[in-house]
Amino acid sequence: MTNRTSFIIDGFNLYHSVRQASHDLGLGERGTRWLDLRALCSSYLYVIGGGAQLVNIFYFSALAAHLEAVKPHVTQRHRLYVRAIESTGVIAEMSRFKAKEIRCPFCGKMNIRHEEKETDVAIAAKLFEIFATDACDTAVLVTGDTDVAPAVRTAARLFPGKRVCFAFPYQRKNKELAQLVKTCFHLRKEAYAKHQLPDPVVLPDGTSLAKPPAW
Repeated sequence: MTNRTSFIIDGFNLYHSVRQASHDLGLGERGTRWLDLRALCSSYLYVIGGGAQLVNIFYFSALAAHLEAVKPHVTQRHRLYVRAIESTGVIAEMSRFKAKEIRCPFCGKMNIRHEEKETDVAIAAKLFEIFATDACDTAVLVTGDTDVAPAVRTAARLFPGKRVCFAFPYQRKNKELAQLVKTCFHLRKEAYAKHQLPDPVVLPDGTSLAKPPAW
């Protein structure tokens, strides 16, 4: 019996985990950010069990366009990485940052802060979509963010024949989320280092995507 399995990845939650892993492995800012999501997810199929076979990987993130004027390399590297993982079959769905005025509680001055918008809702919508269309039997959420908890509870109620698991990024374990599902596991920092994209990634048209020097 085949257990069609899809991974839904919270890109920023994973990114901060990957940076922490680089530090804890003694690699500083280098070493694990050129992450091969397909290879990483495939390596954990045995944990899911039930003849788990990878169907799709959905990657959700947002480009920090508000930083382009002062740190253009940030979005350049992110775009490069998205192109690289898309070449392996990962489906990237990008959201946006929105400016928000925040009043300083000490001086009363209004400051502009940019917040990632739509990603949590997009992840929830994708979970419902793949279950409603019977695109998979198991969905693995790669995140430790409790914002997805309502979606998981609703999915369990609406789709009792489907299964949700959590793959907690390194150092992102969440007890509240773990209690919502029967299966959860942790991504090891060593797995990040092991499953890296080739350098360079060569696209079908011959374009080469080199790993950024700071990665």
